[in-house]
Amino acid sequence: MENKKYSSYEEIELELKILKLEKEISYQKMVWNVQKVKEGLAPKRIINEGVAYYKSIISNSYGMILGATIPIIIKWLKRKRGN
Repeated sequence: MENKKYSSYEEIELELKILKLEKEISYQKMVWNVQKVKEGLAPKRIINEGVAYYKSIISNSYGMILGATIPIIIKWLKRKRGN
């Protein structure tokens, strides 16, 4: 970091205000990130996301299951009618 040269106390005060605001912004970002992590780790949220994940797996495979079982059922019904 290079040394800055100031020509007045006003410049120093302005730089200190800017640094203070940057520090506050960084602190608020950190607080916000911690809050988001807390929300993400909440048991209710974890359970809801798990249920949603398994629901999507089941709904995606539902069509495949039906596609595989319908022909088997049709063949079974044809055999039953034929006997």
